[in-house]
Amino acid sequence: MYKTMLRALPKQTLTAAVGSFSGHRASRFLIPWYVRHYQIDVSEAERPLPEYASLKDFFSRRLRPGVREVQPSGLISPVDGTVSELGRVEAGRLLQAKGCSYTLAALLGDARAAEPFYEGHYITLYLSPRDYHRIHMPVNGTVTRWRYIPGSLYPVNVSGVTHIDGLFTKNERLISFIESDRGSLAMVKVGATIVGSIRTPYGPAYAKPRQRQRHGILEGRPQLRLSRGEEVGYFEFGSTVILVMAPTVVSSFAVRAGDTVKMGETLAHLNPSIGVPMSE
Repeated sequence: MYKTMLRALPKQTLTAAVGSFSGHRASRFLIPWYVRHYQIDVSEAERPLPEYASLKDFFSRRLRPGVREVQPSGLISPVDGTVSELGRVEAGRLLQAKGCSYTLAALLGDARAAEPFYEGHYITLYLSPRDYHRIHMPVNGTVTRWRYIPGSLYPVNVSGVTHIDGLFTKNERLISFIESDRGSLAMVKVGATIVGSIRTPYGPAYAKPRQRQRHGILEGRPQLRLSRGEEVGYFEFGSTVILVMAPTVVSSFAVRAGDTVKMGETLAHLNPSIGVPMSE
C-alpha cells in the first residue's frame, strides 16, 4: 500500500512547486519555524537568520568558518548526515537496506563505469532536513568526469529506502568520478522528493525537474583538482550521498551503520599506497 502511494505521488510536480515557493522571498518567514521544528543549531550558520532571503537560501546555507574540523588524513565525510549502510561491493552489488540490494552498474549508469570499483567499498550517507546541505571533497583528488542521470524523485528517508527496491538507481543523480593517489572514487549525489536541484561548479546547467527529465544522460570532463574538505556543491534540500571506492583506496572503516557524522570527520583510513587491498 505504501509503495503504491509513493509511486502515485506526483513527485516532479510537488518538487517544482515546493522549490518555487521556497525560493520566493515570502518563504523567509518560515525559517524560524523550520529551525525550531528540526532543532537546527543556528550558531553554526554563516549568517544571522534575518539575512537569509528565502527558505531555499537557508537550506543551502554555508557554515561559519571554524565550526568544522577537517581531518588532515583519511577519507573524510563529505557531508553532515547519518551512515545508512557501508561495506564491500560484493558481486557488483551494494546493500540498500536489510534484504534489499542493487547493482553498482545501475547506480553509475553502465557496467564499464562500475568495473574499477568491483570488490571495492562503499558508504551511504543520508542527509535529513535538519542537516547542513553542502557537499565537500572526501580526499585530495581530481574530479575527472561527471555524469548526470535523470530519474524519479522518490523520498530517500527510511520509508523510501525500505519500500522501493533499487531506490538509488531509480532516482535522479549526479555522479562525480574522482582520481586520488590511492585510486578511483565515485561520489554519487542522489536527488529525492522536494530536492530542487544538485548544484556543482561543473555538471549540467540548472533546469526545473520536468525539464531535466527530458535531457537524458549528460556527461562532462572538468579535470578539477580539489583538496580534502573543499566544497564541490550542495543540495537545495536533504538527500543522500553514496561514496564508492576502488579496492586500493581504504584500509578500514572508522564508522558503523547508524553513526551520525559531521563533514570533515574520518569515515575510513586510507591505504598507504595503491595496490594494498583493504583488510577486513
